[in-house]
Amino acid sequence: MGSIWFFEDANLFKVLCPHKFKKYKKDHDFDAYKKNDYIYFEEDSANKVYLIEHGKVKIGYYSEEGQEVVKAILTRGEIFGEKAILGENKRSEFAQSLDNTTSICPIGVQTMHELMRDNQTFSLKVYKFIGLRFKRLERRLQLLLFKDTKTRLLEFLDELKEDYGYCCPETGDTVIQHPYTQKDIANLIGSSRPTLNILMNELKESNVIDFNRKEIRFKNVA
Repeated sequence: MGSIWFFEDANLFKVLCPHKFKKYKKDHDFDAYKKNDYIYFEEDSANKVYLIEHGKVKIGYYSEEGQEVVKAILTRGEIFGEKAILGENKRSEFAQSLDNTTSICPIGVQTMHELMRDNQTFSLKVYKFIGLRFKRLERRLQLLLFKDTKTRLLEFLDELKEDYGYCCPETGDTVIQHPYTQKDIANLIGSSRPTLNILMNELKESNVIDFNRKEIRFKNVA
């Protein structure tokens, strides 16, 4: 299976942005956000879908106890707010910029429905993408509820291999060049940064991985 956040290896921004369609290009603008700016809050009206041109966006919600739960951290080319396509009227989550140079391409739900109605292949790709995303989020929730932190980390690293990994021909290692900080990863697996550091160093000492700020390398021990 290819990356869940990209369908058929196509950057969603290149496929969906209204700038690709003359009918919508003239009246369309991009929105800029700074770090910690909110794109929308829980209970806001769900009337747009968003594509990330630049930057990074955190998707999450707050529990009844007021604890932040991070569902996803998305980067360039990825889509969010997609439940509006399915008829969601109010947001059930928040979206927050994590970079000072985040640029977002907003698409009105009506515009998206027109694009989907006019192109059946396009429509099928969008629904496939939404289904795969729901499947991944459901899996992540199951891990948070029933698995220990190390298992959650290993599952997340497997996702990174699927999304960003490639084989180094010189060593046979699987190299993952990813966009996440340690804080991002800790949030996504429901852990703290100190616990994540301990687990990552344990895997390094066991010669399973090597890592730095920009990449994670799964060692070829065959």
